Amino acid sequence: MKAVFVEQPGGPENLKYADQPKPEPGPGQALVKIAAAGVNFIDVYFRIGLYPATPPIVLGNEGAGTVEAVGPDVKNIAPGDRVAYAMARGSYAEYAVVPAWQLVKIPPAIDFQTAAAAMLQGMTAHYLTHSTYPLKAGDSCLIHAAAGGVGLILVQMAKMLGARVIGTVGNEEKAQQAKVAGADEVVIYTKEDFTAKAKGVHVVYDSVGKSTFLQSLDCLRPRGMMVTFGNASGPVPDFAPLVLSQKGSLFLTRPSLAHYTSTPEELSWRAGDVLNWIAQGKLKLHIHKVYPLADAAQAHRDLEGRKTSGKLLLCYPS
Repeated sequence: MKAVFVEQPGGPENLKYADQPKPEPGPGQALVKIAAAGVNFIDVYFRIGLYPATPPIVLGNEGAGTVEAVGPDVKNIAPGDRVAYAMARGSYAEYAVVPAWQLVKIPPAIDFQTAAAAMLQGMTAHYLTHSTYPLKAGDSCLIHAAAGGVGLILVQMAKMLGARVIGTVGNEEKAQQAKVAGADEVVIYTKEDFTAKAKGVHVVYDSVGKSTFLQSLDCLRPRGMMVTFGNASGPVPDFAPLVLSQKGSLFLTRPSLAHYTSTPEELSWRAGDVLNWIAQGKLKLHIHKVYPLADAAQAHRDLEGRKTSGKLLLCYPS
């Protein structure tokens, strides 16, 4: 089978598109013929070695396709089922072996590309707004990269819950996209300082990291929560915990989707909400571009170059 993998950490040029052995499902696993895979910053982190793994590292933490075979003791799915998943690495390939409990059946109204675009970023937005800091009517939040893949979904979910949303973006086009998604105010960070516009928010959702972290702390009200969940500009630098006290007894968390989808019940809740809201038209996804699997390196360049808004996907030969 064809796959995209890295043998040594590095830039997009280190991605190889070549043959790899077709995997076989073991106990509790399923073999999925991948139709589409999401491109996410977590894939970049594995590629550059920020998240270590044993080479060859087949990238991709999100996919959708058809179950081709199941291992022993698998009862929740069967060959022929249309499924989607996140947080199981290996979707940059024509076939992937996935723990069966992590597979979610796709509603009939949703196609493979939509399902692949929804899982990782949709469930991330879900846990951030429903669990990490459960938003309620009247709360205010600052969402960085509000026109990004997670950002656009975060804005919509925050508005569903009745919160006031301030978003940051890099240009006018992205500002318009964030407004269409429902943001009450949008700050173009290349032109103005977001701290003045976002003073006193209950929570900051920050996927950017290094370049926004310290300023974001200044936006929070006393006992507000700083949620740093990504490193798009680089990892957050070391800082003294005393800073949290000095700025108002702030809370700080660095969550991961894996810890918020660690049981079948929680995974089913989050994925079910996301996919059902999409099927009902309550949640809209923006797929920016679909690349052939062989062009995964270009997808990474575009993602890291901040040239995109919404979701990037890889598609596979039928």
